[in-house]
Amino acid sequence: MGKQPGGRGVRLVLTPMAQADFVDIAKYVAEATASGQRGLAFAAKLRAQCEKLAELPGSIGRPRPELGTGLRSLPFGDWLIVFRYGDEVVEIARVLGGRRDVTALFADHPND
Repeated sequence: MGKQPGGRGVRLVLTPMAQADFVDIAKYVAEATASGQRGLAFAAKLRAQCEKLAELPGSIGRPRPELGTGLRSLPFGDWLIVFRYGDEVVEIARVLGGRRDVTALFADHPND
């Protein structure tokens, strides 16, 4: 699937929680490295990885039915991208630190 005929691609959508995760991650990396530029650069790399999910829809990531309907996950360094494929869309549900209890977070804040 990926890019469709006529130049239309699968659209990448970030949930409000995923958008907040990106901001938090950029701040965390900026503080950890004492460099705002490194925080923004890492967030850009993470976003690029999310865009790759839209290039190969349905073929990347591990199914995570315990988190919610249609959810999948893909590690990116110490982070975990949680997403779902839809019709012509890849929805990024959350981007979380890989050491967090992801199952508990989704039980507290379901994304169905």
